[in-house]
Amino acid sequence: MAIDQAELSTEQVLTRDIPWETYMTTKLINGTSLQLLRRYDNRPESYRAQLLDDDGPAYVRVFVSILRDIFKEETVEYVLALIDEMLTANPKRARLFHDDSLASEDTYEPFLRLLWKGNWFIQEKSCNILALIVSARKKTHDGSYANGDASNSKRKITTIDDVLDGLVKWLCAQLKNPSHPSRAVQTSVNCLATLLKEPKVKSSFVQADGVKLLIPLISPASTQQSIQILYKTCFCVWLLSYYEPAIEFLATSRTLPRLIDVVKSSTKEKVVRVVILTLKNLLHKGTFGAQMVGLGLPQVVQSLKSQAWSDEDLLDALNQLEEGLKDNIKKLSSFDKYKQEVLLGHLDWSPMHKDVNFWRENITSFEENDFKLLRVLITILDSSSDPRALAVACFDLSQFIQHHPAGRVIVTDLKAKERVMKLMNHENAEVTKYSLLCIQRLFLGAKYASFLQA
Repeated sequence: MAIDQAELSTEQVLTRDIPWETYMTTKLINGTSLQLLRRYDNRPESYRAQLLDDDGPAYVRVFVSILRDIFKEETVEYVLALIDEMLTANPKRARLFHDDSLASEDTYEPFLRLLWKGNWFIQEKSCNILALIVSARKKTHDGSYANGDASNSKRKITTIDDVLDGLVKWLCAQLKNPSHPSRAVQTSVNCLATLLKEPKVKSSFVQADGVKLLIPLISPASTQQSIQILYKTCFCVWLLSYYEPAIEFLATSRTLPRLIDVVKSSTKEKVVRVVILTLKNLLHKGTFGAQMVGLGLPQVVQSLKSQAWSDEDLLDALNQLEEGLKDNIKKLSSFDKYKQEVLLGHLDWSPMHKDVNFWRENITSFEENDFKLLRVLITILDSSSDPRALAVACFDLSQFIQHHPAGRVIVTDLKAKERVMKLMNHENAEVTKYSLLCIQRLFLGAKYASFLQA
């Protein structure tokens, strides 16, 4: 049954006949409400639009009172479908819920309650309607939102803070344990993309540990639905990248490598733009710049710049990101710079290669990650067609053999010998020279080969 309810559409629900007269007889609605409903129900869109223009707040009052007083599922679904239809046709109608004439009505309460009580159709509609109503509340002269409390009312009215907290709680619950297999996550990230513009929601979301629920959704997408979820998720992360407590969380999670994976593989301009804008925001925060360099982002940005994007903001952001990353590389220690050169495959005769102190001071750093840098150097020997890169890689291997106590054994174990020997007949003289030096070091050992130092 639950899945049937979940697959309901607004159009299907609106074909129902609701027994409004019976509700009046049982005093669940009054005569005025019945009149308004008869006038509105089953009428064409243009006719309803006129009624809402003339008497919008009165219809909102009727709809909210039905949701407050009537619990029959079919009727609740029907009224939510009416509100959904009215707001979809014109989202500005959400302002009707904030009309002064409704100040004493608790307009938020029924929707907030239905988030937790109803089937999926009811939950999804309540969430979408609440998000629209909340976003439509009046702004004060300083640009912040009015709170929407009716302080002169005797009974306690649901405040905007109650609503925002309740929504965040429900959205986090859906991301953790979706009520609907395909729609719950999509509804949640869509809603968050609207609500996270509010400072209060940012802080509630971070306090509820919501950021970690978004991170698994940052992964390359192929279907239309998954691309939309990815875009909205990255949009949420972009909004959070302006908020310090969220940035601290992003720094200690797998967010950065995931964003870079997405931007490497995505062809959707809007996804690439929102990720690049996020990376630009994070670049100068904490250790993000150094991490970005470590994850090879400079190379990714280079590759993205060579593609034909039409969006000016994206092109600007790519240029700014490139400049910022260059500044970060300048600040790196000589070993970090060396690491960047090797990992990006941009080997050149920068000063450190032939600096004896560089090799003496950093030789043990080459052991990190199971000799990852040596492995990359050896891969360059196999894959690069740039003679300069091949010559530098051979030279660096010879330096490692000379300065590391177990250099010969390690380089031999990594199967470098065969690759270097192939290069001894290379057409480029520089490649031949340094491949020969490397082979001599391998065979003779450091002690006897020191006189061969170039």
